[in-house]
Amino acid sequence: MSRIGRKPIPVPDGVKINFNDGLALVEGGKGKLSWNIPPGIIAKIEEDNILVERDNDEKRLKALHGLTRSLLSNMVTGVSEGFKITLEIVGVGYRVEDKGKDIVFSLGYSNPIDYSLPQGVSSTIEERGTRLILEGIDKQLVGETAARIRKLRPPDAYKGKGVRYAGEILRLKAGKAGGK
Repeated sequence: MSRIGRKPIPVPDGVKINFNDGLALVEGGKGKLSWNIPPGIIAKIEEDNILVERDNDEKRLKALHGLTRSLLSNMVTGVSEGFKITLEIVGVGYRVEDKGKDIVFSLGYSNPIDYSLPQGVSSTIEERGTRLILEGIDKQLVGETAARIRKLRPPDAYKGKGVRYAGEILRLKAGKAGGK
């Protein structure tokens, strides 16, 4: 059995879960999420816990067992607490501004970059435009949005300028060795 797949998922108060025809619907204080459970995987509720089981030990089902449990756990966490990723913008003149539904980055290019946030992701800007906090209920969507924003100007290997995750450790390269 999958070690992750065997673990029960505790369901906090205020979260409703429905399983019907292979569709998992999770509702909570922050919103709703749904996901199609793969055939051969069974999810059921017992004593305020979600249990995930599989029909047989086929290799494909073994792989999907832990995945299904992790995705259901992320859905429950998302609708009850939400997910948050913090990005830091490092560099002289590098900053982010809020323009309604879009955010505008000044990252050292000749023109500012307009970025439209996907529906379900909200942003907060702190520290005079050098810290961007992305929040949402869908872990995959928040993470993908953060990765796409980081890709606009990845951290430079020599000076460390660019967009990075909060707490990300960069190993800076040594510059040119000056000499004759």
